Amino acid sequence: MFKRREILKHLTALPLVGGVTTLVTGPLQAKSLLSPARDYFKELGVRTFINAAGTYTSMTGSLMLDEVKEAIMYATQDYVILDDLQDKVGERIASLVKCEAATVTSGAASAITLGTAGVLTGMDEVKAGQLPHLKGTGMKTEVIMQKAHDIPYAHALKNCGVNVIFVETAAELEKAINKETAMMFFVNANNFDGKIQVEEFVKIAKKHNIPTMNDCAADVPPVENLWKYTQMGFDLVCFSGGKGLRGPQSAGLLLGKKEYVAAARLSAAPRGNTVGRGMKVNKEEILGILAALEYYLSKDHEQEWKMWENQIAHIQSAVKDIDGLKSTVDVPPIANHVPTLNISWETNKVKISGDGVKEELRNGHPSIEIAGGGENSVSITTWMLVPGQERIVAKRLGEALTKASV
Repeated sequence: MFKRREILKHLTALPLVGGVTTLVTGPLQAKSLLSPARDYFKELGVRTFINAAGTYTSMTGSLMLDEVKEAIMYATQDYVILDDLQDKVGERIASLVKCEAATVTSGAASAITLGTAGVLTGMDEVKAGQLPHLKGTGMKTEVIMQKAHDIPYAHALKNCGVNVIFVETAAELEKAINKETAMMFFVNANNFDGKIQVEEFVKIAKKHNIPTMNDCAADVPPVENLWKYTQMGFDLVCFSGGKGLRGPQSAGLLLGKKEYVAAARLSAAPRGNTVGRGMKVNKEEILGILAALEYYLSKDHEQEWKMWENQIAHIQSAVKDIDGLKSTVDVPPIANHVPTLNISWETNKVKISGDGVKEELRNGHPSIEIAGGGENSVSITTWMLVPGQERIVAKRLGEALTKASV
């Protein structure tokens, strides 16, 4: 008997009855044959835009690759046991990124919560059911991090009931370690903001036999970051799946030591009495992030980088002759490590604010989102653009700033 995916494959090879278009075979086109595509955003009155800002969650991250969408559609056609799929996909991912173990989570914040839970409970299912209530359980109660790393997403630690202890110096860190210290938490993007750099942080943790976690949510590219920090000695490392990897926005990765990843799974779905029950990932997301990772590891990163540089140069050329305006191309050292066009201007010569430029691009046709803002500056990235959209961004940005110039 044919399985549904086989039927769909044969159906999609047929021409549309009474039409002029022949569909290309593949699972994504099957839905188009069985039910004509609807313009849901238009129906709902939700405006789409060109993303020249970056991989912001509020802007729905990145656009999924065709390979990811194909994996998602494939997964919709059969049932599997969720833990079996997590086991096999985790093994595949771990082998790809050169670590002991991996599991798919519902984003990087979920990876932080589940990883923390695993460190606290170990393989004790009773303790997993007790989180976030630590008092009287025998579980440790504190996680240490640097004040300079206190970003909003670190709240994911507190979901497990721990007290976060803030330190600034290496000496303060050593002094803060005690019998209640469960873990030391590091935010990779803030490495150069803190007084304790990444290598020293790991070294101190190893000295005291304290598990460590590194939040690397937005830290690909470069590709080698996918294994750099586990090989450096971090016990757990967290990545977003919907940023540079261009997988499902609602997926993430928890990488690291087998004992902690396995323990983290005790607090994840399908188990129902845990802090992670609401952080469910479905089979579609699990296969989607695997497909995204496989594609990311196989592509030509140098060629992609050159494309981004060329796109940035094209946009920069549209504004470079405006009097009183300065533009530079920079690459953030860690998170969102891509060519970024930073533009600023003298407000007595270009009479518009950064926020005003953003509003003008947002309200025009098509709508364009850029980053930065404030009194007299904006910033632009091109890594989330569909190739060719850089010409639209260049034209509209040039028009907005030229019109405002004296």
